[in-house]
Amino acid sequence: MDREEAGRLLADAVARLHLVDPVVLALPRGGVPVALAVALRLHAPLDLLLVRKIGAPWQPELALAAVVDGAQPQVVIDEETFAASGVDRAWIDEQAQIELAEIERRRRKYLRGRAPVPLRGKSAIVVDDGIATGTSMKAALKALAALGPARSVLAVPVAPADTLDQLRPLVDDVVCLSQPDFFHAVGVHYRDFHQLDDDEVVTLLDAATAKPAP
Repeated sequence: MDREEAGRLLADAVARLHLVDPVVLALPRGGVPVALAVALRLHAPLDLLLVRKIGAPWQPELALAAVVDGAQPQVVIDEETFAASGVDRAWIDEQAQIELAEIERRRRKYLRGRAPVPLRGKSAIVVDDGIATGTSMKAALKALAALGPARSVLAVPVAPADTLDQLRPLVDDVVCLSQPDFFHAVGVHYRDFHQLDDDEVVTLLDAATAKPAP
């Protein structure tokens, strides 16, 4: 499958929750095409949760921590991986500042001054194309809680069961289409898992403002 197909399947599953006043929140970049399909299916606004992973110096894909944007940016550390990494907290804080600068660049590029969709009292659905360690998603969900949604939902096409178990206490509902017994990486579960560029993200966000398909 590709991300669009995964989004349509995920949208059908989320629709069965019968959420009131839904708002769909994508983790860019890969979560945007999945989230767009969910937003169109629910006739819901699409917004972004801007979060960046802080990877190990020798293996950037290995998440030691994640930083999420907000009035008071939050850094969430994977304590076990961090302890085994040999890096110190000062290095994490330094990398967090670098990633916050990238978050700000993406905000300007993707949202072009658009105000965030209010979430207080709404049903917030956080969508990504998949979860591996869950560090970035944990940061996103902790930041979401401070925005006051009446109900929070984590919705992804694929994730390992043990990672979902760690994230369940942070939301009211979890929707996941596949929880493989042997999980290696998100990308192996997709036929097309290309790296989206900024222009693709902007095009998808523009599509979300068009009249939703019935």
